[in-house]
Amino acid sequence: MLNRGVVLISGIMASGKSTVADLLARRLPRAAHVRGDVFRRLIVTGGVPPAPGDDEGLEQLWLRYRITAGVADKYAEAGFTAVVQDVVLGPVLADYTTWIQARPLYVVVLAPRADVVARRESDRAKTGYGDWTVRDLDTSLREETPRLGLWLDTSDQTPEETVDEILARIDEAAV
Repeated sequence: MLNRGVVLISGIMASGKSTVADLLARRLPRAAHVRGDVFRRLIVTGGVPPAPGDDEGLEQLWLRYRITAGVADKYAEAGFTAVVQDVVLGPVLADYTTWIQARPLYVVVLAPRADVVARRESDRAKTGYGDWTVRDLDTSLREETPRLGLWLDTSDQTPEETVDEILARIDEAAV
């Protein structure tokens, strides 16, 4: 049973991260669900969303990642399993795993097919895609993101089935 450390759940927008992270945290004896996007929303003025080619937006994204990693460490230090959920793509995923000091550290990447993500995105009340398309982020995920941890094609799974699979294969997610 997973009862300490940090689980990072990544994937592109609308891949199911929020739902899966929440369900996973609720299945553990002591867990905190750490939503990376919360730290973006804490910026009151001067916030710049990440956009292709925008250095300031990317710097603010990395700031968010480092803050989230620090919060996850504090929860783990206090005896909780921190279930972190954020969009962490490309080479920065390897950097992110060094920003989290707590061990064990598990990385789970939700990688449903792009057509499934596009359908989920169109069905959501909120919209996450602005300057990027589903295809852009899916390409970044599949071609630029290092194969760390456990990668799951969740296209044909319910969120509950995904959590079951994560728990059954958690050792494969260790980094």
